[in-house]
Amino acid sequence: MSKPIVVQTCWMPEAFIQKAAEAGKIELRLWKPQEGERRMTAPQEWIKEHIQGASALMCTPMNKVSEEIFEAAGPSLKVVSTMSVGFEHIDREAAKQRGIRVGYTPDVLSPAVADVGLLLALNVMRHVLDGMNTVKTGTWLKKPWSPLSFCGPALEDKTVGFIGFGSIAQALVLKLLPFKPGKIVYRTSKPRAFDIKDDYFRFLLQDDMLQCYHQCHQRLPVPVENEPDLKALAEQCDVIFLISTLNASTHHLVDAAFLRAMKPSAYLVNIGRGPLVDTPALVEALHKNEIAGAGLDVLEGEPNISADHPLMAPELEDKCDVRGAICDG
Repeated sequence: MSKPIVVQTCWMPEAFIQKAAEAGKIELRLWKPQEGERRMTAPQEWIKEHIQGASALMCTPMNKVSEEIFEAAGPSLKVVSTMSVGFEHIDREAAKQRGIRVGYTPDVLSPAVADVGLLLALNVMRHVLDGMNTVKTGTWLKKPWSPLSFCGPALEDKTVGFIGFGSIAQALVLKLLPFKPGKIVYRTSKPRAFDIKDDYFRFLLQDDMLQCYHQCHQRLPVPVENEPDLKALAEQCDVIFLISTLNASTHHLVDAAFLRAMKPSAYLVNIGRGPLVDTPALVEALHKNEIAGAGLDVLEGEPNISADHPLMAPELEDKCDVRGAICDG
């Protein structure tokens, strides 16, 4: 009996697949970069060539898994698994028609992504990168000093908004509580009133201290409210975390109209998907001071982001924090 074939499009940190191959339980077709090659995951041509006769495909968001891939694999392909929370790079309708199961990794990285969201918010609000760049470029003496040099607003008493309120957002709420925000406002795909007994909000009560607080006071330390209207959320929030899934209805959810509705003193932090934000509209809003700043873990068009991207223009360096991993050029 022939061994099942597993195609893996890049190195992954877990070794169980490699161990299964060494034990003779599977045939592993693992893509490896050539010497000097900067690419970190398999190109489409390699996948099409090696997927033939495979039972399983292990991929990343950088791999487009389309009908073309399924056709090349043939009827043997039974499962596609992606090392990501998102799965928009997989043609799920085509997979469903062929009886191919799709696996992904929800909630695994929720605390880590929440860390990044908090980091970006603090960086852009407190002008951390502006201060660092001033020292690195030797221009500190050339910048006029004022009592508010390199200062920025605190999270305390601020209204913090969330577009998308799943496990990542709820993990981020827990990390925000020590900063004493004034109110948490969230929007979900369908209106959902806040009820701590609703299983949807179960991630909040994974924190023991918060459970104790709720048992003693029958409330959370900060008000949590649902705001179904996108414009109303934009108008009232001081910081907005964008953590929605990407689909046809959320593409460019944050557009010029949304950005104009935000307070000029407000900040946008995107830790969801790049295309949730209309990039030219964000560039214009920052140049026109329609919002105070943006922290971006993701960008539309990544990973094909060059160092001369308009969001990394020198005049925006104190308003926009873009994580370096997505703009290596």
